[in-house]
Amino acid sequence: MLIYLLRRLLLMIPTLLGITVLVFTVMAMSPGGISAQTLVGGMDMKPQEKQALLNYYNKRYGLDKPAPLQYLHWLNNVLPIGFVMDEQGHQGDFSFSKGMDLGTSFQYGRPVADILVERIPITLLLNLVTIPVTYLIAIFVGMKSATHRGGRFDVGMSMSMLALWSIPTMLAGVLLLGFFANIQHFQWFPTSGISSREALDMPFLPHWGASGFVRGFLLDRLWHLVLPVLCLSYGGFAALAKLTRTSILENLHSDYARTARAKGLAEHEVLWRHVFRNSLLPLITISAGLLPSLLAGSLIVEHIFSIDGMGQLAVEAVKGRDRELVLSITWVSGFLTLIGYLLADFCYTLADPRVSYD
Repeated sequence: MLIYLLRRLLLMIPTLLGITVLVFTVMAMSPGGISAQTLVGGMDMKPQEKQALLNYYNKRYGLDKPAPLQYLHWLNNVLPIGFVMDEQGHQGDFSFSKGMDLGTSFQYGRPVADILVERIPITLLLNLVTIPVTYLIAIFVGMKSATHRGGRFDVGMSMSMLALWSIPTMLAGVLLLGFFANIQHFQWFPTSGISSREALDMPFLPHWGASGFVRGFLLDRLWHLVLPVLCLSYGGFAALAKLTRTSILENLHSDYARTARAKGLAEHEVLWRHVFRNSLLPLITISAGLLPSLLAGSLIVEHIFSIDGMGQLAVEAVKGRDRELVLSITWVSGFLTLIGYLLADFCYTLADPRVSYD
């Protein structure tokens, strides 16, 4: 297993390089390409100031060179080993410990690493809360529907899951805001952000203070996450619930389940000790692509609920032709996708002892 994990980790390197090459090629072949002129064209600057900025971008990032050399220049900066480059773009000695330099965002004028450090935890927080909620609801609904096949619960949940799957995320987000955050209706939840300004000065846990109940930072964060998480998860658990139901029904009538019943095992033991583990395999397969799909799907949710996450950052970077930011976001998304597939392969061995990578 260890050799397999090492081999997969090594294979991530050419895969990530291929992803960045593809994205860089698309950006270079787009109208205008990747040049300093496209970055400073809309700025209200004096001619000499604009020329000075053009010269700086060309020297710093090699934007006046052919596209292949531009990519190699970027790759040398982001790799931890390579040639040391100064602020003027001059090449120095080769070093094995020069560190990674994601560059400076053209659009924000800040280091890309600092921007990612601010945005990635927000999107990961949404996804790390959404994924367990999605799977818990899906497994519960799917299992109960399968064990009560044809009953009221099964028919009702089948219709409900189909209806939820048919509702677009954009419409669901607007409806949730209109009914549960609008002052004209319930106003149970906030309309934007993932925390309020007052909560930053509050203790972490809720408590009773001199002025009454103080919700604390944790409860305030959870309060802000209810509507975004609901908007992100409803479509996922609707699809996974149907998949869970189908998988459990298929395994309930398999040969090994009938053999377990013939040995005298109770039905709940057959369900949990035998059928459930084998029914998890399709869910694990889906989970491999769930994280990157949630990162993409969170774009709509982040826009509706005014959350500064990776989704909005990616769109702003593409619109602003921010090469350093686009390539860094691509690298991070590709890395998370590959890690998701690796974790799925590892979970196969936990769910099914017959799976071995030795």
